[in-house]
Amino acid sequence: MKDPRDVFFKESQRFTQWWLWILLFGLLTLPFYGIVQQLILKEPWGSKPMPDWGLILFALGMVAFVYFFYNIQLKTWIHTEGITISFPPFFSNKDFKISDIASAEVVTYGFTGYGLRYSLKYGTVYNVKGNKGLAITLKNDKKFMIGTQHPAQVEEVVKHLLSRNVTFE
Repeated sequence: MKDPRDVFFKESQRFTQWWLWILLFGLLTLPFYGIVQQLILKEPWGSKPMPDWGLILFALGMVAFVYFFYNIQLKTWIHTEGITISFPPFFSNKDFKISDIASAEVVTYGFTGYGLRYSLKYGTVYNVKGNKGLAITLKNDKKFMIGTQHPAQVEEVVKHLLSRNVTFE
């Protein structure tokens, strides 16, 4: 990507849905309850308790799982050369050059799931929340959907940037 001054739009999204974090932290309490029960109170946890080291490993695995979700971040940049997205830990950068884009439009779509998904209608979908996104069709007919929480801004910037190079539907 070029100089940051060439960036017309930048967005960073994380999983912030309250219900997801309640679910994740609820799952996280399970192994810690087992640790308190088995290691501190000295009562076997369950009818077939796992060894203490297994319980600790299970707790560490659950902490790593929650930390993984915490670190997922969808970043979008619309700049003079096109559109770049970053979706760590899945990949660092994916570029859509202006010259490769056949059409782009901001759409409201039904629930396709969160994360990195495939949709028959929109192709590869990158989404962490909401139901609005930038639908991109490349000249080679590949399709992509990038979720956004700022659809009006994205539409305005994409129309301006791509007006000479693509058909904006």
